[in-house]
Amino acid sequence: MYKAVGSRGSRVSRVLWMLEELGQPYEFVEVKLRSPEAYALSPSGKVPILIDGELTVTDSAAICVYLADKHADKGMGANPGLAGRAEMDSWMHFAQSEFEAPLWNKLRHRFLLPREVRVDVGPAAAFDFATEVKALERRLGDKPFALGDRFSAVDVLLGDMGGWARAGSFPIDSERVNSYFDRLLARPARTRAQANASARKSESIFGKHDA
Repeated sequence: MYKAVGSRGSRVSRVLWMLEELGQPYEFVEVKLRSPEAYALSPSGKVPILIDGELTVTDSAAICVYLADKHADKGMGANPGLAGRAEMDSWMHFAQSEFEAPLWNKLRHRFLLPREVRVDVGPAAAFDFATEVKALERRLGDKPFALGDRFSAVDVLLGDMGGWARAGSFPIDSERVNSYFDRLLARPARTRAQANASARKSESIFGKHDA
């Protein structure tokens, strides 16, 4: 059984969603960012982290790609061949390095950074995000999903980011992108993942209960 390690409200949500889409059994282990338990698994102390037997995988995009590749029969990975892998990698890098960046920047300055270094990045983040929404619209074209006619790991990442953007009241001035997010966020697997994350008891990887 997989162990999905992370904190509520973190990017572990997309890992749980991915596992639900794949129909794989898992345990959600709640661990705080940069806690001793997190540092024991990741040099950065960041979450999410996936434990698969003796293997530990960090970074939400890498975890989702790993799971898609391991369960290739579920059809959530890259299209065939080197070109298919390049296409998926391009989408994943766009999602994390570009589309998510304004969201993450605002979150850091609103909640995570020490108060003495926080600044008001709201207007800049909104401007950058609007630019990335236009880029996503062009990338999608008329396709229902990122890689074409089928739902994939790329859509898990982008859908999770879309939910984050909506929760943060970032305007999404694109009918096509909003329709895309509506399709993704309505998926039953996402609903199950959210319910499981909310219902799970907080337990560390070492078997002790967190405070």
